[in-house]
Amino acid sequence: MEKTFALRPATPDDLSAIVGLIRELADFEKLGHLVEVTPESLRPHLFGERPAAEAIVVDLGSSVVGFALFFQNFSTFLGRPGLYLEDLYVQPAHRGAGIGKAILRHLAAVALARGCGRFEWSVLDWNSHAIAFYERMGAAVMAEWRICRVSGSALNDLAADGEAASPQA
Repeated sequence: MEKTFALRPATPDDLSAIVGLIRELADFEKLGHLVEVTPESLRPHLFGERPAAEAIVVDLGSSVVGFALFFQNFSTFLGRPGLYLEDLYVQPAHRGAGIGKAILRHLAAVALARGCGRFEWSVLDWNSHAIAFYERMGAAVMAEWRICRVSGSALNDLAADGEAASPQA
C-alpha cells in the first residue's frame, strides 16, 4: 500500500530532521564540508523573534522525507517582493512520487498569495536531472546570470574596508 505525503509548515520539533536533510543535500552536492548548521543555530532564523526564512517539510507516514527553505526578497525592477527558494530536497528513495512538484506548486501559490512578482532559485550546472525537472515545471534557467558570493574572511575583510570608508557622523 502506497503511503501519501503531506506538506506542512515546519515547527521547532522538525529542526533535527531539517538539519539532517540539509546534510544529505550538502553531501549530494559534494559540499558536505561546508555545512555548519545545527538545530540550535537554525532555530532563531526559522522560529525566532525576526525569522529570516521559512520552511515546509514533507511528511510521509511518521518520517520527514523532504523540505524546502525559502524567504522573501525584493525586485527593484518589478517594485514587488519575490520568493526565493534557498533549498529543496527530497530523499532519493522518495523521488518520482510528485513531492518536488507539490513543493514547487505550493511555493508558487505562496508567492502569488503574498503579491510576489516572481519565484526563483538556483541550481548547480551539473545537476541535469534537476534542471530538466525545473524546466518541465515552467522555470527558465537563466544561464547568463552568475551568483556572486562573499563569505568567511572575505566577508570580514569587505566589511572592514567598508567601515573604514564610511563617512563619520
